[in-house]
Amino acid sequence: MESLAKQQIIEDLLPQKFGKAGKIWVGILLAFCTLGLVAYILQLKNGLVVTAMRDYVSWGIYISNFVFFVAISLVGSLITAVLRLTQAKWSTPLTRIAEIIAVSAITFASIIIIVDMGRPERFYNLFLHGRLQSPIVWDVIVITTYFFVSLLLLYFPLLPDMAIMMKHKDVTGMPWLNKMYSFLGSFWKNTAAQIHISEKAINILSITIIPVAFAIHTVTSWLFATTYRPGWDSTNFGAYFISGAFLVGAGAVVVAMYVFRRSYKLENYIKDEHFDKMGKVLVLLALLYLYFNVNEFLVPAFKMKKSEEEHLMGLFTGEFAIVFWFAISTAMLIPILILITKKGRKPFPAFIAGLLVVIGSWFKRYLIVTPTLLHPFLPMTDVPEGYKHYFPTWQEWSIALGSLAGALLIITIFARIFPIIPIQETITEIEEHEQA
Repeated sequence: MESLAKQQIIEDLLPQKFGKAGKIWVGILLAFCTLGLVAYILQLKNGLVVTAMRDYVSWGIYISNFVFFVAISLVGSLITAVLRLTQAKWSTPLTRIAEIIAVSAITFASIIIIVDMGRPERFYNLFLHGRLQSPIVWDVIVITTYFFVSLLLLYFPLLPDMAIMMKHKDVTGMPWLNKMYSFLGSFWKNTAAQIHISEKAINILSITIIPVAFAIHTVTSWLFATTYRPGWDSTNFGAYFISGAFLVGAGAVVVAMYVFRRSYKLENYIKDEHFDKMGKVLVLLALLYLYFNVNEFLVPAFKMKKSEEEHLMGLFTGEFAIVFWFAISTAMLIPILILITKKGRKPFPAFIAGLLVVIGSWFKRYLIVTPTLLHPFLPMTDVPEGYKHYFPTWQEWSIALGSLAGALLIITIFARIFPIIPIQETITEIEEHEQA
C-alpha cells in the first residue's frame, strides 16, 4: 500500500504538459513581454524623453515596479525560512511556490533598475566607482546576495525530485529536458550522507536569508528615507516597508496556491487547511501593515508641517485620493474583512483576498514614489504644466506590464519543467506520519 501511495504521489506531482488554456496563457505573457521589449528598444533609441518622467518626477512607474518586485520577493524568507525553521510541516507544499516567486521577482527587480537608467551601458561604473556611502551600492549588494541565496534555496530541495524525474523520462516528452535534469542532478544518489549535507545546507541558508531579507527591504526603504523630502523623511520607513513586503508576498502565494491547485488538480496536496492557515497569516500581516500605515501618516498629520501638508492633503483628499483609498481598501481593509471569518478562508474567497492584496500593494508602491516627488520643498514656479503632474506614457506602461508578465512567465515555465510541490519531501512526510 505504501509503495502504491508513493507511486500515486509521484504521478500526481510530476510536471504536466500545457493544455490549451496553458498555451494561451503563455502566448498572452509572451505578447506582453514582446510589447515591453519593443517599448524598451524605442526608449534606448530615443532616450528617457519617451517617458513622462521630468525634472520633478525623475522616478516613476519603473521604480514603483522595482519596489513592488523587491517586496513580493520577501515571501521566500517568510514561507521557506521562517516556517521551515519553526517546524511548520503544513507549509511543505508551499515552499517551492514561494521560492520561485521570490527568484522571479528579484530577477525582474534587477532588470527594471537597468531599464530606469538613461544610460544602461554605464552600469559597470557602479562596480568600478561605487561608493560605500551610497544606499544604492548597499541595495546592489543585498539584492545580489538575496538572489543567490534564494536560488540555492530553490535548487537544493529540487535535487531529490530531479532524481525522480530522471526515472520518469517518458513524462516530459522532451529529450532536452531529460538532459537538463541529468546535468543539474545526476550526482544526487539519495544517500544518507547527501541527505544530511543537503538538510544542513538548507537550514544554514534558511537562517542566512532572514537577515538578508530584512536588509534588502530596509536598504530599499533607505533609498527614500535618507532624503529630506516630505513623505519620505521617516524613521518608520524600514519597518513600514518590511511589513508591507511580507503582506504582498503572502498574498501572492495564496493566489499562486489557488491557480496551481485548480490548474493541476492538486486538491489532495494544497488543501483547504492551507488556505485557512495562510488566510490567518494574511490577516495578521494586514493588521500589522495597517498599524504602520496609521503611524506613517498620523504623526506628520498631527504636526502638519507646511512641507508635509501638501503631500498629505494630496493623498487624502487631493489628486491622488482615489488611488490612495483604493490601495488602502484593497491591500488591507477588504482582505481583513474577508479573511477574518472561517468561510472567508475557503480557497476561492482567500484567492480573491490575496488578489486584492497584490493589486492594492502595487498601487501602494506607486503612491510611495510619485506624490512625494510632486511636492518638493521649493514650490514649482515657471515650469510647464506637464511637470506638475505625472502619468506614465504607453512606453512606460508597456515596459512595466512586460516586466510583470516576464516574472509570471518564469513561474509558468518553471511549473512546466519542475514539480511545483516537492515530491520527495511530500513522500517523506506521509511516511513519517504513517509510522507515527
